[in-house]
Amino acid sequence: MRPPHAARRPGRDGRGGFAVPVRVRTALPPLAVAVGGLAGAAYLWSRNPHLPGQALPFCPWRRVTGLQCPGCGGTRLAYDLLHGDVAAAWHDNAALLLALPLVALLYLTWLRHGLAGRSWRPVLGRAGTAAVLGAAAAWTLVRNLAL
Repeated sequence: MRPPHAARRPGRDGRGGFAVPVRVRTALPPLAVAVGGLAGAAYLWSRNPHLPGQALPFCPWRRVTGLQCPGCGGTRLAYDLLHGDVAAAWHDNAALLLALPLVALLYLTWLRHGLAGRSWRPVLGRAGTAAVLGAAAAWTLVRNLAL
């Protein structure tokens, strides 16, 4: 047993591993999301989801029901935005295109807090959750009834 005045070895967290600074620990998740997003964008750049036979994910909801979910068209939207075709992106999924600025704002807030060494998690509450679910349900109805 170590005497209480004995300092722990520098660079250790007291559990046998190396201590990770708080800033690094809180910044890693948003930075990992950015790296994953860039890797996905690089892969998607060379694939055209408008053509059959591409190695891309499919929507299980649409495959089972034949109906579009609120996120259907998201891969095509991302492809079209990567290639600068905003009109085609609007056609693919207008609701997701309109939501992108909010998603970007949430991500940048998460990143800013992470780089400052603080944890951050958005809190919707009951009203916010109801609004998001209601908008998703309304968009699902509108896009499936309009076809």
